[in-house]
Amino acid sequence: MNDNDAGIEHSAPAWAVFGDLMSGLLGAFVLILVGVLGVQLELATSLETEVHKRELEQQRREELEQTLEEQRRAALAEALAVPLAAGRVTLNDGRIGISGSVLFALNSAALQPEGRQLLKSMAPPLAAYLATRDEMLMVSGFTDDQPIHESNRHFADNWALSAERALTVTRALIDEGIPSSAIFAAAFGPEQPVASNADDEGRSRNRRVEMAPVPRTTTADTRPDE
Repeated sequence: MNDNDAGIEHSAPAWAVFGDLMSGLLGAFVLILVGVLGVQLELATSLETEVHKRELEQQRREELEQTLEEQRRAALAEALAVPLAAGRVTLNDGRIGISGSVLFALNSAALQPEGRQLLKSMAPPLAAYLATRDEMLMVSGFTDDQPIHESNRHFADNWALSAERALTVTRALIDEGIPSSAIFAAAFGPEQPVASNADDEGRSRNRRVEMAPVPRTTTADTRPDE
């Protein structure tokens, strides 16, 4: 055996060791990769499950809110069954509407006898309804867009007229038994019309008073932090 043959014999084991080392490293890399992929898959599955769970919870909340709203409207319709059947009031999306001509003469905030009698009939069922719920009754006054006639100087503009009408209805309902803590007035003037102001019929529809139960705002919600 010459020196060249001896060098070959000594170098062969080194390559074998290197090959075994590379195979081991490759195997370890594959194991790590498989582990990482497994963790990612587990995280993805967990995330998908959580998202689906939240979607189901949101759907249940929306269904519950819809059910409660339907129950609220049904209870309100039941409370106002008599005036609704007589066609003296309307009920749309939980808002009770009364034509301004039933309650007031044109450009006036003094209740007409018919209007006072109507409010008197509505007060007891409304009071009973409010007593069972954490809600308040918002009384809103609306007008058409026609300026207040020059001969009527009692009101500066339609905002003042709508405010006084809302207050008049609010006071009348309080007089008939609705607690003052469960009712408040709001004025919208010519804003939020329900019909065109281009003709008499539309303007007549816009001159109205609406009442709507709204969630009660507690003192704690409105009081500044001390």
